[in-house]
Amino acid sequence: MRRVLVVDDEENIRLVLRTLLRKHGYEVEVAESGEAALAKVDSFGPDVILTDVRMPKMGGLDLLATLKAKHQPATVIVMSAYGSNDLALEAMKAGAYDYVSKPFKPDEVVLVLRKAEEREALRRENLALKEQIREGNQYESLLAKSPQMVEIFRTISKVAEFKATVLISGESGVGKELVARALHSRSSRKNAAFVAVNCGAIPENLLESELFGHKKGAFTDATSDRRGLFEEANGGTLFLDEIGELPLNLQVKLLRVLQEDSIRRVGDSKDTKVDVRIVAATHRDLGAEAKAGRFREDLFYRINVLAIAIPPLRARREDITLLVDHFLARNNGRMGTRIRGLSGEARKLLQEYGWPGNIRELENTIERAMVLAEGDVLDIGDFPERIREALDPVQMQLASGELSIKKTNCAIEEILIRRALTKTKGNRTRAAEILEISHRALLYKIKDYKIVDL
Repeated sequence: MRRVLVVDDEENIRLVLRTLLRKHGYEVEVAESGEAALAKVDSFGPDVILTDVRMPKMGGLDLLATLKAKHQPATVIVMSAYGSNDLALEAMKAGAYDYVSKPFKPDEVVLVLRKAEEREALRRENLALKEQIREGNQYESLLAKSPQMVEIFRTISKVAEFKATVLISGESGVGKELVARALHSRSSRKNAAFVAVNCGAIPENLLESELFGHKKGAFTDATSDRRGLFEEANGGTLFLDEIGELPLNLQVKLLRVLQEDSIRRVGDSKDTKVDVRIVAATHRDLGAEAKAGRFREDLFYRINVLAIAIPPLRARREDITLLVDHFLARNNGRMGTRIRGLSGEARKLLQEYGWPGNIRELENTIERAMVLAEGDVLDIGDFPERIREALDPVQMQLASGELSIKKTNCAIEEILIRRALTKTKGNRTRAAEILEISHRALLYKIKDYKIVDL
């Protein structure tokens, strides 16, 4: 970002800024008006446009709006004299990066330009990182490199074109909807609607109308005819998330739709043909639910034509680092943070944690850490206690950065004593035997470390 276009109707301001910025290594062009600036943008190709906010005819706000309409990528910084700060703030809301108040100090202008350079460098770095992450590891909106997920990508490619119902199973947060969307995107239905509904999120008394629609007068609040989600998805894909939560009476009606490719609105006397590909998902074991009578066995066999089981994140740890880097790059761009990465100990911590909430939990954890971090590299202390507890206490002490052998020995000794006392339920004699020290030595150490009976 070395090319700067200075736009100001005062000649002395243009002269001062051109001299100052050239002294600091910038390539500078000047323009006396917004119109003149637009004429120079294409030929000069500025990285930054430093413009006064108040000028005759085309002011800084109008110039900014015109640049945005032309999709001009230059970073815009506005200058405002005393009393014009409201206009400068308005310009920032409209897309300007920053503003400088007049009269300005030379160092202040250079500092703002340096900050703009850093932001642009970070943006480009994040774009490059995103591309690097995606290369060879992205399938539609899914990002993975583990053998299990690569096999799922192959399965999606094989079955996407068929109308056969697909049942996606997996724990909450593993990305079942993303797999469903990938199936839709890879099919000939991709230009039609993809409609998603969570069967457990809609009250039972409203779910039938939501799925199949209703006729005017079918019930008290039915003041007009209404299409249901099956009709909304006609020609496309209907994603029934958490199908295991579907009430038994609606399971019967869903089975009928799958068999006959037609629906009947609530309160209607005739059927309506629909062409919908059903993709269902569940975190339950529907086979076991069917045997227990909580899910219709005939519906289970009907929707389980093609099955895709997504493994939990803890079973495909190769994907954790890939996803972490993706979330870092995306959040830096979205939130304006400048996190460069994770320490080795932090990466080890995230690899060892069990992730019961899977990818959703990982995503939220990374975002929280980035918001609260004080440095530009995430470390163990930036993550919640529940995650830090996943790391073995001895390893955590070794990873803490403490270089004193004496302090580290004491910390590890305390950890081992606490573990021994916990294992023996507070029996100090037995604990001393496990620790291979005398009973007297154990008592002294318990007192030194202020260990309360466990």
